[in-house]
This record gives sequence, C-alpha cells and structure tokens, in this order.
Amino acid sequence: MTEQMSPRRLVAVFASPTAEMLARFGIELGFQVVLVEPDPTQLQGPPRAHGDRTVSDLRAAEPDEHTDVLLTDHHRPEIGTLLREALAGRSRWIGIVGNPRHEGPHVAALRDLGVPAEQIARVHRPVGLNIGSRTPTEIAVAVLAGLIADRNGRPGGFAF
Repeated sequence: MTEQMSPRRLVAVFASPTAEMLARFGIELGFQVVLVEPDPTQLQGPPRAHGDRTVSDLRAAEPDEHTDVLLTDHHRPEIGTLLREALAGRSRWIGIVGNPRHEGPHVAALRDLGVPAEQIARVHRPVGLNIGSRTPTEIAVAVLAGLIADRNGRPGGFAF
C-alpha cells in the first residue's frame, strides 16, 4: 500500500504579477495555490481563476509542513509582520523575492520586531534558480523550479 502524501501548498503573499504567474504555473505543477493579500485595495476586481483561493490573513491559508510561503513584494510595509507570522507557523519553506546583491528589507523589519537571528536566517533570499530572471513570468519559473528541486533534495535549488 502506498502512503498518500499531503497536497503541496504554495502560499503567494501579496497580489502581484509574480503571484499571478506563480498561481498559473503552480496549479499545473500540482500545488494548491493560495493568495494572501492583507490589503483589499490591492485586489483589482474579483480573484482570478488561477488559484484555489484568496484570503486576507496568512493563518487562513492554513500553512503546514507541506506549505511553501513566498512574499512576492519586498517593498510592502507588512513584510515584517507577515514573515514573523510565517516563521511562527509550520511552513516547510519561507522566502521573499528581491535582488541578491542587497540585504533585504525584511531583515531589519524582523529585527525591529524582535525576531531572533536564527529565525531570520530561515527566510530564503534570493529565491529560485539562478537563471537571471527579470520578468514576473521568469521569476515564477525560477522559483517553482527551485522549490521542486529543494523539495526533491536536488542540487538545482537555491545556490547563487
């Protein structure tokens, strides 16, 4: 008898073009995709058809040990609060997009909230395979390929 695995879940935090591409491709790759957008003014119209659901709170996305959480915008003021919440949960993997040549603003935001350095180090940045991604579509492809490699214990993962 084969042991049934829990479904893979991808939580894309913040409505963005990258989140849209993660949802489109993620569903095709077998992820349950949840968009978390805490600011309803950022949602343009009804939720798109590419994704299982949209919620306003990370806890409502029900992250567990089969969940990968990715913040798709590093300029939003909520990054510290949302990452602290993700770190307190059971998510398998947590990351935030951004330029690998600069320290991410999430580091200072988490420090300011009193998050210990070992917890801050759990946040992956950069994310995805190092393919020189520039567009939201390329970023989504790189991230999803990296998550699959990481999940399967393959070296393609996140080395830069």
